[in-house]
Amino acid sequence: MRKFTIYFALLVCFFVSKLTAQDLNKKEEQSKQTFEVKAKAIAEKIEKITTEEKATLKIDVEKVNNQLVKGTITKEQADEKKKQLAKETATTIETRIATVQEELKDLVQAKVDGKLAEYSKNHEFSFKWKSSKDGIQRSEKRTTSVLVLAFGANNLVTSGAISNSNFKYIGSSFLEWGVSLNTRILKNNNLLHFKYGLTGVYNTLKPTENLYFIDNNGQTILSTSPISSNTKDTHFKNVFITVPLFLEFDFSENKIDENGSRIFQIERGYRFGIGGFIGYNTNSKQFLSYEENGYRIDVRQKGNWNIPDWNYGLSAYLGYKHKSVYVKYDLNPMFKNNVIKQNNISLGVRFDWN
Repeated sequence: MRKFTIYFALLVCFFVSKLTAQDLNKKEEQSKQTFEVKAKAIAEKIEKITTEEKATLKIDVEKVNNQLVKGTITKEQADEKKKQLAKETATTIETRIATVQEELKDLVQAKVDGKLAEYSKNHEFSFKWKSSKDGIQRSEKRTTSVLVLAFGANNLVTSGAISNSNFKYIGSSFLEWGVSLNTRILKNNNLLHFKYGLTGVYNTLKPTENLYFIDNNGQTILSTSPISSNTKDTHFKNVFITVPLFLEFDFSENKIDENGSRIFQIERGYRFGIGGFIGYNTNSKQFLSYEENGYRIDVRQKGNWNIPDWNYGLSAYLGYKHKSVYVKYDLNPMFKNNVIKQNNISLGVRFDWN
């Protein structure tokens, strides 16, 4: 179990880091595109100013040449006027470009500081800060990452019934944790979402009345222990890596920002998810605990136990915001060759932190 936890944690960290890296690359690319667009606009503005002033200078110089041709001014006077016009044009260009250069300076500084600004109509930078606490910044994305934690009661459905079970209702438990992705299916509607990811699942069963599992000619059955066992610590555990798939209905209300734009929010209201899962069994173990001659003896048995390598089933949850009631049911029997079919069922609470 310890090795599985370490490996699975590393796998989850890798999965999350890949998502984060992709997200950062996407933001960096968008930032780069925004910077290039604005820088190009400023360059075009500078070029336009220069072109306009040069065109005006050309017209004024042409007027001076006409005066020279008509003889109303001398060549020395014409040259002096042309020098004065060129000087005035250079001053005008410098004055007009100075304002635009301030815009370029602010843009470069914003790029260096990692801030992207938006041009307003008067060409000033207006920064729009969005707090991650209110969920707006994340909810604008079509796909977001989610941390998942679920736990509760676990048991076996025997011959279609869970009553009179040979396993403790309170002591038998399940634990599930991992990561998933939440993708809004429709572009302009927030109701339907597709959730998928990777989780680790621990299903634990605690037999009652001094019972424990044995492999009897290819069938895994409960047998009475010849030694009085400590039922508190005697249990059977299956560990799975699973891929859960859900269609989620999110009834969160949309939010309207200061500009009147609609922002889709997730996990801000009631949610309902229905789907299934497929998992791979990484190990199955039985832990026996009993006392003999005044000593406590703990035995760990690891084996096949006739448990299928793969399991699959149905699952659903209903909740409000990030909390929900969660139920899972394995469609395939827990043991492959048993005459009496027994299917695992879990009921508990689930937390989805987006």
